[in-house]
Amino acid sequence: MRRRKRPLDEGNLPLMEHIIALRKVLVIAAYAIALGTIIGWFISDLTFAYLATPVTRLQKIMFITTTPMEPMLVKFKVSVFIGVALSLPVIMWQIWSFVLPALKQNERKYLYMIVPSSVLLFLGGAALCFYVVLPIGIKFLLLTGGGGVQSTPFVTKTSYLGFLLTFLLTFGLVFQLPIVLLILIRIGLLSPQTLAKKRRWAILTIVIMAAVVSPTPDLFTQLLMAGPMYLLYEMSIWLGYLVSRRREKELAAK
Repeated sequence: MRRRKRPLDEGNLPLMEHIIALRKVLVIAAYAIALGTIIGWFISDLTFAYLATPVTRLQKIMFITTTPMEPMLVKFKVSVFIGVALSLPVIMWQIWSFVLPALKQNERKYLYMIVPSSVLLFLGGAALCFYVVLPIGIKFLLLTGGGGVQSTPFVTKTSYLGFLLTFLLTFGLVFQLPIVLLILIRIGLLSPQTLAKKRRWAILTIVIMAAVVSPTPDLFTQLLMAGPMYLLYEMSIWLGYLVSRRREKELAAK
């Protein structure tokens, strides 16, 4: 008699299965970004005009073009940026769905809370950066420190776009801190009590992290990043108590 093959446990897939699953994630994310980029091409000029408002609001500062290819290159980069922004929910879903097989059956329901929370936190960090931190930082960097020599600031579109995207990405990723901490609490590697006791070390770590990941070396921008990070840390502690209590009830029910 032929022995029936036992179905593979999703949490113990062989290496090739994981590679195939990862390939599927990357392909779907790439298709989503490509489709979003095509859409973004038609609105890229209006989008860049809006993204450039922190600079265009300032007086005596102008955008310049230094190479013939720069306008087209900027248009393409903005289109890709729009594509990534439009496909962000799909990308986040694909990333977390790749992690899904490693979760237990009763833990997979948290995926439906993690994905929208990750997207909202990323967008919240990017919004705080663009509407609060960036205008202050741009004004501080461009108009401070001129000394006794008068100069007229000129900004290339390429340099500004790279500066802007670095800022937005950094703040968006930093705002994922509560998600990471709550997952560690949920799987039992951390506890809210430990986070509460380590507040002093957390403050020091957050300040160092802000200094390392901040796109600019000025102390003012680093403090603007460290402040929200600490608030997110405190929020993680209070939410962690809720997650920890639910975990204890589930363990007690087994």
